[in-house]
Amino acid sequence: MTEAARQAGEVLIVTGMSGAGRSTAANALEDLGWYVVDNLPPQMLRPLLDLTELAAGVLPKVAVVVDVRGRDLFSDLPDAMRALRERRQIRLLFLDAADDVLVRRFEAVRRPHPLQGEGTILDGIRLERERLMGVRASADVIIDTSSYNIHQLATQVNDLFTDAGAARHILTILSFGFKYGLPPDADLVADMRFLPNPFWNETMRPLTGEDDEVREFVLAQTGAEEFIDAYATALKPVLAGYQRENKRHSVVAVGCTGGKHRSVVMARELADRLAEVPGVAVRVKHRDLGRE
Repeated sequence: MTEAARQAGEVLIVTGMSGAGRSTAANALEDLGWYVVDNLPPQMLRPLLDLTELAAGVLPKVAVVVDVRGRDLFSDLPDAMRALRERRQIRLLFLDAADDVLVRRFEAVRRPHPLQGEGTILDGIRLERERLMGVRASADVIIDTSSYNIHQLATQVNDLFTDAGAARHILTILSFGFKYGLPPDADLVADMRFLPNPFWNETMRPLTGEDDEVREFVLAQTGAEEFIDAYATALKPVLAGYQRENKRHSVVAVGCTGGKHRSVVMARELADRLAEVPGVAVRVKHRDLGRE
């Protein structure tokens, strides 16, 4: 990498499924101070990078939205990304959502899918998903927006791309309830259902894992402390490896039945044990807390 490239700042490619929230993500990034370029053909990425290097320091953070609106030009994105990553450190954010959710979103705004042609919205979605398969596989960060509204997506983008000091990796520890489904963006999943459930204690049932009484109960169970210590130890070399591979974000999901008691306690405990890992910024989120 040249000295000009090192001084040119961050570059983020924003892409993904139509209807998955690219515009919302782009607006959130712009609010964070990123210089956002929308609907840029992949062939224009190299000239844009040249410009950021010439204007070193003027454009410290550039986000580029690239998507199938570019029609046949979009097919060059995988090759363009490979070539550019040899020259600069570039991250790729991929926004996704379930097919049925995307159909409802297009129907709500009464607009056709850009690839549906004479077919249905679902035909366009399936064609787009096929074309994006390789791009998705090379993404640094994937956000599944199926259950998000625009405000929740903006918050997620803000959490991921706000400056995190000297952190080279952002770790999100996410508590969840298995009965509400696995988090689709989880890199690793830990199951806390091996511990007795506070739900069956009438005193603790209305409480949550954020209450001291529940925390003390969960951690007093056989295997709780042993598990969390061993799991934190096992994750440390993983996080170091993610940094070496320039993977900037990961999600460790910690689940129990309803996402209210055990997973909340253990997510907090895991975060405390990983808080001092060099180069890692740790964040805790409780996906299903409050749903019961």
